[in-house]
Amino acid sequence: MQQAALSAPVPDIIQTDRDTVWHHLTPHSQFDHSDPTVIVKGEGMRVTDATGREYLDATSGGVWSVNVGYGRTEIADAVRDQLVTMCYFAGTAGSEPGARFAERLLQKLPGLGRVYYSNSGSEANEKAYKMVRQLAHLEGDGSKSKIIYRDRDYHGTTFGALSSTGQFERKEHYGPFLDGFVSFAHCCCYRCPFGKTYGSCDIDCARDLEAVIEREGPDTVGAVVLEPITAGGGVIPPVPEYFPIIQAICRKYDVLLHIDEVVCGLGRTGEWFGYQHFDVQPDIVTMAKGVASGYAAISCTVTSADLFNRFKAQPADRLGYFRDISTFGGCTAGPTAGLVNIDIIEREDLLANVRQRGAQLLEGLAALKAKYPQVGDVRGVGLFAGLELVQDRQSKAPAPEQTAMAVARDCAEQGVLIGRTNRSFREFNNTLCLSPALIASCRDIDDILEALDGALMRCA
Repeated sequence: MQQAALSAPVPDIIQTDRDTVWHHLTPHSQFDHSDPTVIVKGEGMRVTDATGREYLDATSGGVWSVNVGYGRTEIADAVRDQLVTMCYFAGTAGSEPGARFAERLLQKLPGLGRVYYSNSGSEANEKAYKMVRQLAHLEGDGSKSKIIYRDRDYHGTTFGALSSTGQFERKEHYGPFLDGFVSFAHCCCYRCPFGKTYGSCDIDCARDLEAVIEREGPDTVGAVVLEPITAGGGVIPPVPEYFPIIQAICRKYDVLLHIDEVVCGLGRTGEWFGYQHFDVQPDIVTMAKGVASGYAAISCTVTSADLFNRFKAQPADRLGYFRDISTFGGCTAGPTAGLVNIDIIEREDLLANVRQRGAQLLEGLAALKAKYPQVGDVRGVGLFAGLELVQDRQSKAPAPEQTAMAVARDCAEQGVLIGRTNRSFREFNNTLCLSPALIASCRDIDDILEALDGALMRCA
């Protein structure tokens, strides 16, 4: 792949970063003998670091966020104009962009009726958990408060969100965690937790939810929270039968269904939301990352009108309404950016592009699987894909994390940034993750596949 010309370096910012910034998910001892990466510019699908090196970004900002690509002046201009007019007021009052974005967003979410603003995916999920727990008190004795989550799913970095996360290494050393969060089986067919094969099973991974509800006691379970497609846990789409079974179980036991769309939301999979690939109607949908494509901080906890109405207490009931606040849920930048973000996705028909380029990506990854026995499985939907690396296909023994790290490093040396499962599990940190922006071209996908081909040949 041909490298772009380097721009003028900015070496002083590298030293300033080294001396002052505490990076996310980074062992800083490595900077005793290497430089931190400092990204200084982005345009379209490409970013440039402080040394002038340009990269094709197949991660949408590292964590699945910059859905419409870098350098969108119309988003930045709209945010600037709004901030000058009215930058902020607490969420006890409304704002024009807040109202208009909520209306626009709900058009993409049939069956849902209210939008609660905050500023991160973790916080959006915390709001949902608080709703569930308050309802347990408003409508009962408080016991119907447990949240069931799925093994390998990730729901955020706060204590409540980590308590509902099924990734061991993400949680290690941060406990004790909150009571009332209970796990059930993951849905990865490649590593079926029941040792079965799809086509000759009873979708046991979904039915395990009922077993857990029965074990815990139906009167104690308030909600189940699920990613539509497990993201950082290895890019794991469920089989088509999965969500209808989950929903039937939720309705049988009066359990709220909460779908965490923080990664999949706003087009990543070729639908507006990941759950819309499946026959399911959630009670709560949370989202962040792609809502404004990283141009402003925003998250949303979206509920059904019925759920919202259950909090419409009489004024004399001092504790009957949702007594919650998010300081920066009142910032107008997020909904303003969100409105323009939706405009761009619609105007440029990016959902169709995701479906087309996603098919190209998955076809290319399947070809790499056929070529390299170290690729055990290829999974994904739209521009959201994973390659699970193994030591050998017969045993499915996972490749060590160092192998995935080496492949990602080799791709970066070629000028392509890819992701990977990162210190999430004891043994399954072996999946390479691809999530290019929704604007990806045919050539972009070819370049990503070419870089992976070379890296697998050298490293896996």
